Amino acid sequence: MAPLHGTSTLVRALQVVGAVLFVVSLATGGKAYFQAFDATAPAGSPLWAPLAIDVALFSAFALHHSVLARTRLKQWIHQRVGIDAERALYVILASTLFLACTQLWQPLPGTWYALTGVWWWVGAAVQAAGVLVTLLAARTLSLRELMGLDPSRQAAPQHEPPTLETRGLYTVVRHPIYFGWVLFVAGAPLMTHTRLLFAAVSVAYLVIAIPLEERSLMANFGDPYLAYRRRVRWRMVPGIY
Repeated sequence: MAPLHGTSTLVRALQVVGAVLFVVSLATGGKAYFQAFDATAPAGSPLWAPLAIDVALFSAFALHHSVLARTRLKQWIHQRVGIDAERALYVILASTLFLACTQLWQPLPGTWYALTGVWWWVGAAVQAAGVLVTLLAARTLSLRELMGLDPSRQAAPQHEPPTLETRGLYTVVRHPIYFGWVLFVAGAPLMTHTRLLFAAVSVAYLVIAIPLEERSLMANFGDPYLAYRRRVRWRMVPGIY
């Protein structure tokens, strides 16, 4: 199969579909976390079945995100469909899996805590800070690239070195988008067990995935990334990890 080029009608269509799904999945996922995850199963309801379903749902999303992001597999796909099509297909599949994960998430019985008064506002402020950090970090990387509309960094000619992002929030932690995610999921004023499982599983995945991601970054950038790691100590949460 000949690689598809970014100017082809099919690739453009895939990019638009991916961008739309990206926005829809984030919007519906955010709505689910704020509203649907308030739900709890009746006291005494079976625990293990919904727990297994929820973990399986997130694992499917996480497995795709990690496996298809690895350099060797990406290069293999690039050779067959082209860089532009590969990025668009990646965004389509990732967005679809995240959409399914948040919409099919099963409620668990019980609530860990419920903040009230001034503490409710503290939790809400932490969540708002998480959203802001995520948006600022994503803007630094390029929202169009994350949406699959502009895979130019990956598509750069061979003689041009890849760009290592070290500006802004990247001077604080090496993965500020993940830091924003931690703030968002951890700051919920009402922490039902339904919401707690989603927060715990997603953060645990990030902790596991970061060393794998940094291995790929080392392969791509070499010594400049090694120097960056020495300069910015914390991976995801300042003072903790």
